[in-house]
Amino acid sequence: MVQEQAKRERRLAKWGEAVAVALAERDAVVSDCEQRAGRALRSLIEEEGLSTQEALVWCGGGTLAGREVYRLIRGVADQDEGGTSGEDRGEESREGAPASAGPAESMSR
Repeated sequence: MVQEQAKRERRLAKWGEAVAVALAERDAVVSDCEQRAGRALRSLIEEEGLSTQEALVWCGGGTLAGREVYRLIRGVADQDEGGTSGEDRGEESREGAPASAGPAESMSR
């Protein structure tokens, strides 16, 4: 009985580890994709001079909301400056900001 319990615990630990590794890999891929999207959005707004709403149109219309654009760009700016992402600083409260008060108005050119 003790051996069976030890075998079961090893199996459980193995499956638990597999889940944790898979989720960490997923998070790394999502982070990479969000960084690329944020950099492209920042280029549209800062380098090309588009407003947030104009950038949204170039991104395929209903693909993103204004606050999502802000979140993606903010994450890139923080990474480039060596800081942490907005979520790590409890920036959820800024997600309620209107799209018109997004990156184009808040980021320097």
